[in-house]
Amino acid sequence: MSDAAAWFARWRVRLGYLLAIFVLWFARPTARSVVCGALIGLLGLWIRAYAAGYLHKQSVLTVSGPYAHTRNPLYLGSSALALGAAVATRSWISALILLAYFAGVYAVVMRREERELFAQHGEAFKAYADAVPLFLPRLTPARVFGASPESFSFAQYKKNHEYEAAVGFLLLLFVLLVLWRLRPV
Repeated sequence: MSDAAAWFARWRVRLGYLLAIFVLWFARPTARSVVCGALIGLLGLWIRAYAAGYLHKQSVLTVSGPYAHTRNPLYLGSSALALGAAVATRSWISALILLAYFAGVYAVVMRREERELFAQHGEAFKAYADAVPLFLPRLTPARVFGASPESFSFAQYKKNHEYEAAVGFLLLLFVLLVLWRLRPV
């Protein structure tokens, strides 16, 4: 793994907090933009929650549920969260910061994780990667040889701490509403 990929993997969340300062600085939210962004963000939170209920980090190759449609449903959900945040800020500068951050960091992170999964699971991951797209989902679930049928587990959702994404997004919306109320008329 390259040094840059390892750095992005380790610091991506902390870097996101730093960028949030700039995103909020340029934000010009309205009640309508926050509501529209929240609706888009809720879709992202649902995708992330659904994926987290299937994901068994570092123990098995997860290929069922949303992972039968895209290899990165958590990041697909994160992209909807980023889009929701961009809409909520009602600022093209904030939107550009969010888009550049997401595209730059997560492109590197997804490829790094792909290499790790191939190293850990070998041909099973190769077959999965051949059947399921990296990011944009396929409409029908892929049938991956050797995949065990799993169902959503709320315990797995909690184990993966996915509720933290919801708390963070709700906090962002709250701050944007405060900014809207403090904005000079």
